[in-house]
Amino acid sequence: MTTSMISIRGVSKSFGDNHVLSNLDLEVKKGEFLVLLGASGCGKSTLLNLMAGFEKPTQGSVSVNGKRIDDVTSACGMVFQQYALFPWQTVQQNVEFGLKMKKMPKGERAEIARRFIEMVGLKGSEDKYPQALSGGMKQRVSIARVLANDPDVMLFDEPFAALDAMTRQVLQDQLLSIYEQSGKTIVFITHSIDEALMLSTRMVIMGSRPGRVVQDLRNELPHPRTAEIQLSEDFISLKRSIWETVQEEVGRTLAVTRG
Repeated sequence: MTTSMISIRGVSKSFGDNHVLSNLDLEVKKGEFLVLLGASGCGKSTLLNLMAGFEKPTQGSVSVNGKRIDDVTSACGMVFQQYALFPWQTVQQNVEFGLKMKKMPKGERAEIARRFIEMVGLKGSEDKYPQALSGGMKQRVSIARVLANDPDVMLFDEPFAALDAMTRQVLQDQLLSIYEQSGKTIVFITHSIDEALMLSTRMVIMGSRPGRVVQDLRNELPHPRTAEIQLSEDFISLKRSIWETVQEEVGRTLAVTRG
């Protein structure tokens, strides 16, 4: 039986009079690749921050791997849109950073870092500094750093949004490979329906004002998910279903705003 890795029960979140999430329930199974979709302002990033412990719910509870989250937790590792690398440290040193903070012996942490640097396709770049790397390479270092810390869950907040289309496609392929190798539970935010369909095992579409789940879909598109799959009838049908839901929610939000 597949166990629940993330359990969100009756969660509401407000910032003053701004009600961002309302009575939201969500279960994420161990090993799922869940993608959160929805218009800007629907609370996707807030939900991710609640999972990571960066924010606390106004009501309800968030649990990861059976433990209630009341503060920042090492059970979740976050990859942001901005790379957040230390410019004065090499690739190797950046990936080792979390392990060094845990007082892990130098030789052991170096070996772990090298393994994940290779996994993200950066073998040979260990001694380079961030300024010598492309945007895609920097994001791969960020992913390797999170993997090295061995969290139960990896959280991605639009990590590829700032990259060009070709680099984005390459990193999508690479992330799928990492997911399959590592077996990690992943929660990933994107505004791209195509990206969601290429990566996910499951997609949750959120509505806004306040944020809630409006559609929950399994993604059973076959692997490997190459560019050709985007021309398949199944892909196009799923994309149409998601787009209709998102479009309806955007229209509803605009109507509320104008009202």
